[in-house]
This record gives sequence, structure tokens and C-alpha cells, in this order.
Amino acid sequence: MAVTETTVAENCAAAKRAARSLASASTEAKNAALEATARLLEERAETILEANAGDLADERAVGLTEALRDRLRLTPERVAAMAAGVRVVRDLDDPVGEELERKTLKSGLDLHKVRVPLGVVAVVYEARPNVTIDCAALTIKSGNAIVLRGSSYAERSNAALAAVVREALGEAGLPEDAVLSLGGGGHEELAELATQEGLVDLLIPRGGEGLKAAIKAVATVPVMYAAAGNCHVYVHTEADPEMARRIAVNAKVQRPGVCNAAETLLIDAAVAERVAPAILSDLAAAGVELVGDERIRAAAGEVEVGPAGDDDWDSEYLGLKMAVAVVDSLEDAIEHVNRHGTRHSEAIVTADEAAAEEFVAGVDAAAVYVNASTRFTDGFEYGMGAEIGNSTQKLHARGPIGMRELTTFKYVAHGNGQVRE
Repeated sequence: MAVTETTVAENCAAAKRAARSLASASTEAKNAALEATARLLEERAETILEANAGDLADERAVGLTEALRDRLRLTPERVAAMAAGVRVVRDLDDPVGEELERKTLKSGLDLHKVRVPLGVVAVVYEARPNVTIDCAALTIKSGNAIVLRGSSYAERSNAALAAVVREALGEAGLPEDAVLSLGGGGHEELAELATQEGLVDLLIPRGGEGLKAAIKAVATVPVMYAAAGNCHVYVHTEADPEMARRIAVNAKVQRPGVCNAAETLLIDAAVAERVAPAILSDLAAAGVELVGDERIRAAAGEVEVGPAGDDDWDSEYLGLKMAVAVVDSLEDAIEHVNRHGTRHSEAIVTADEAAAEEFVAGVDAAAVYVNASTRFTDGFEYGMGAEIGNSTQKLHARGPIGMRELTTFKYVAHGNGQVRE
């Protein structure tokens, strides 16, 4: 069984033992486990979908928003995409043992800086069951064990997926406890997981500001926050109007329930009356509820834009709603983004290279786009195979958390009898 009835501490201790074994596993063995995972996902797709249907029908999921239900829902195509993603990770270079630096010291010591696994990674996440597979694949390839704690309303789905990975690990001769699922316990379980010093080497909460606050209140282990995304698209005075329309709609609509979807649209005052009606019309036609300041409402033409409240500029809607504002300059756009954004993903649409450079330099975010949608901040799109989340911090990783972000390094020195005088 992937979901056990042992305590959090016992699970973490089991993961620690597995991590020691996995850290020295060969690339061939890790790749075999990943290939077995992909194959079993395909073979067990019907069982996985039945478990997911049970979660969707459960009373715990009844009150979820449609955006969250979409994140919870699995389909044959999404299961197939999980299998494909695992194979992408399998085919990536193994980061463990990578030599980062080498030099010979004055003492004659040959000093190597090499990449090594972190150990035990714990991930707390909401809704999306595919995170179970993404996390497991990345940690297996990077030589780490993982303790997964998903939402209670995704418990059946996560258990079915974790069971597949554990079986695959066993087939490859690797410890099954390298992947452990805690199910979806309450706040007490979350607090216990966040305080497993000496057992958990890194905790990654993947969710909104509420989850982030809950972890911050209790954590005594190192934490990397894969937190909320209040992302912006800024239409500069030199923006191509048609490009601005495509980017704004894609950033909001392509998949509105994810953290790299745009929540706020900023339009420069110099072009607002000329470009706003078309962009807002496209958004409204796509079903987006628009709220904005007085100036954008005046420039919206026949498009309905409701009044925005103070909270709207700081909101991650995760749905078909967007806040829109007029700004007086590039400097004002940068100031607005830095004041209200969550340092996730920000975009400018402009043909002015100097303005683009100023936006890139001035905006404090993990990812900044020039003439492209914010929707590209993603481990798959960045060539990482998958991601555990997007870090909005600056230490020790920023942006998509892939395999290399799940490693640290050690110095290894080779000598021939040197002693320090």
C-alpha cells in the first residue's frame, strides 16, 4: 500500500533509509524504475481513472471551484501525458555526480565540487494528482526519497499513483520507501511533517498563500515555497496590438487555474483607448470576468468591466477573472508589478528593446517574458522534463524546481598524504 497507517515520523524515517540507498543507485537502475513507472501508468490507466472518479464524486470535492475540479480531474490523455513526462525525465542526464568545478590547490590536493542528492524531500500540494508523478520521477532521477502529502479530496488518486511508482521501484531493485504518501491528513499531520528535523532535508509546499502561511507558522525544517502566482501582462506604448491581444488572452485563458496564468493586465495610458477595446473584447468573449480601475472602464468601449476593489490587485483568481488597470509609464508598470506581484512570472509586450531591457531589469520575478505569454514558466517547457513547482524565492533555487534544484553539492579532495602545517 502506498498510503500507510504509520506515523509521519515513521514514514520520514523510512524515507531517510531509502534515501541513503537511492543516493548511490546507478543511473541505469533509476532509469529502469522510471520506465517501469511509465509502463505501469499506461497499463493501470483504468484503475487510476476509477480512483480519480471516486475523488471527484466524494463529498470532500463537491464544494471545489470548477478550476480546482479541473486540476483534480484526470483523463486518459492526462494519464498518457504523465507517462510521457516520466520518459522525458528518464532521458535527461543524471545530475548526481556531475562535476561542477575542479582545481588543484597549493597543497597539491585535487579538489572536486560534485553534485549530490539532498536526501529526503517532502512535498505538500493541493488538487493536481499529476504532481504525485512529477515529484516522484524527479526525485528518483536525482537520487532523493520523497514524502508526499496531497489534498484529502485527491486521496484515492494520489494513492493509486504512488502505488504505481512504488511497484516500479521494486521492479528495478530500488527501495519502495523512496516514495511514500501520507494521504491527506489534517493540520496536525502537516505540522508534524514540517518539524521532522534530521529526517526531512527540504519541504516544498505547493499551493496558495494559506498553505504558505500555515507552513511558515510551524516549520523547523528547510522550506522552499512553490507559492502563488499573481502574474501580470503589461502592454507598452510600442506594443504590436495584435501580438498584445494574443499574449493577453493566452496568458489568462489557456489554462486559468494554474500559477503562471496572468491575473492582471496593465495597459499604458498612451495606447489604452486604441488597444484596450479589442483586447478586453477578446477576453470577455473567452468568458473572462473583467474588473478594473476607472480609466480602463472609460477606455473599454462596449465591453463590460466591473469596478476593481483594493484586493483585486493582489488576488490570484485561478479562474476566469482578471483585473485590468491603466498605467502612465513603464516605470509605473514596474512599480505596480513589484508592489502587487508574487515574484512568479511577468510579461511585457513591446517593440522597444530599451523598454524591454528596463522592464526585465526592474521587475523582481523568477521569470520575465518579452513578447511572450507567462504560461511558459513550466518545467516541461524549460526542458527540465517536469517540475515540483515554481519557486518565488531567491535561495537556493528560483523558478521551476527540477532535478538540479533537488540537489546540493559536496567538495571531495584527493591527496597523497598531505597534512596541514
